[in-house]
Amino acid sequence: MPEDPINHIDFDDLNRRAISQPLVTHIYTADPSAHVFNGKIYIYPSHDIDAGDAFDDLGSHFAMEDYHILSMNSPSDTEATDHGTALHVKDVPWAEKQMWAPDAAEKDGKYYLFFPAKGYDGIFRIGVAISDSPTGPFVPQPEAMKNSFSIDPAVFKDACPDKGGSDGSYYIYFGGIWGGQLQRWRTGTFKSEQPESPLAFLPEADKPALCAKVAMLTDDLSEFAEEPKDVIILDENGKPLLQGDNDRRFFEASWMHKYNGKYYFSYSTGDTHYLCYAVGDNPYGPFVYGGRILEPVVGWTSHHSICEFNGKWYLFYHDSSLSKGVTHLRCVKVTELAHDADGKIIVINPYK
Repeated sequence: MPEDPINHIDFDDLNRRAISQPLVTHIYTADPSAHVFNGKIYIYPSHDIDAGDAFDDLGSHFAMEDYHILSMNSPSDTEATDHGTALHVKDVPWAEKQMWAPDAAEKDGKYYLFFPAKGYDGIFRIGVAISDSPTGPFVPQPEAMKNSFSIDPAVFKDACPDKGGSDGSYYIYFGGIWGGQLQRWRTGTFKSEQPESPLAFLPEADKPALCAKVAMLTDDLSEFAEEPKDVIILDENGKPLLQGDNDRRFFEASWMHKYNGKYYFSYSTGDTHYLCYAVGDNPYGPFVYGGRILEPVVGWTSHHSICEFNGKWYLFYHDSSLSKGVTHLRCVKVTELAHDADGKIIVINPYK
């Protein structure tokens, strides 16, 4: 779908064939992180705006400035409730622009919004904002998380067996290549050379692919409790995926869910437009490539979350159908997701 010229797409036909419709239509939303808090679904998306003519492979046209929190009583609702602005970039002392894909977590009655933003030095970092309500408003910490970098934070709470399956550890997954700057941190310090090139500092195609990062969080969910580790994805032969394996290697959009005792790390392949997953035995991996979750949608990007509600699993995702194909003006959708008897995720086609 993404390779088709936009002016060749019949959007009336596309929308008739779509397996789901936008959850809100009065604003553009993307990158949905969905969670169940207090028996209700809350969705933490990015808020797309018209960026004018600032198009490039660094993602300058993704110029988001704030976050709106959405809620639903059930995934079968035809639309979600928009609770208004929960956090704006002007309220974050260290952030200048580009409030990209966020996530949220709850602990001890407090709600934590994790978000990437570009600082005044042009470097992406990850911030934390806190609220007494899942819908905000969120009050940001005055500084970004110490030693944080890149984009797309996703926070996963693991059950702790010795505590009766509750109050476990929290892990943060993050990272994204090209405009997400992950490749600029390969040596441990940010490389600012060739700022206009999204491909500078990437590994060669025949070398192991760059990995997302994972770290346990401190008890107050405000910092890394350890140095971030690579989220290694292995192929069917037990070898790390290669950078040139564009249909399977990690690009951005980390997510973690747990099913039947296994850990499912899912992500976007970026320039090949797939959502894929890999399976491991613990939150750190390594993870073995399992397959695709979602075939390409209209629009360049894929970004998602996976959420269980009342015993069923759901995929929250986005496409650009609402804007008739404008890649940075997207809409959030939801559809049911299924695992087969062997635990494999059944591939979803977004258009019938």
